[in-house]
Amino acid sequence: MILIDTSVWIEVFRDKTGNIANAFRKVVGAEIYVLSRFNQLELLQGARDQQEWELLEDYLSTQYYIEASPKTWPEAARIYFELRRKGFTINSPVDCCIAQIALEHDAFLLHRDKDFEKICRIRPLQQGRFKLR
Repeated sequence: MILIDTSVWIEVFRDKTGNIANAFRKVVGAEIYVLSRFNQLELLQGARDQQEWELLEDYLSTQYYIEASPKTWPEAARIYFELRRKGFTINSPVDCCIAQIALEHDAFLLHRDKDFEKICRIRPLQQGRFKLR
């Protein structure tokens, strides 16, 4: 199972050529891919207008999601805390939540965000950077 981060979805949705979408399909292949509710939140809050909101909301309503658990919140905070103590800055605590959800569900995280590479320094996060070319 592959958890697709918002950073990848943004590239796929902005792709006017179809090249990025094709690369995405090749990377995902026959694997099951999912989102977290954080991805849903981030994508919807980035809608440029009502029409884009409705398109996104419609598309996102058809996707599979993995959910947070009661332990997600303190464990995500712990990731942020441990990284800060080691001198690493995370741009968004939401990334800690997404990483923790991936860990809890044993999902591979596909992303384009350096925060996840930092998180790998303290957690066994299965992750990979989506390459555009």
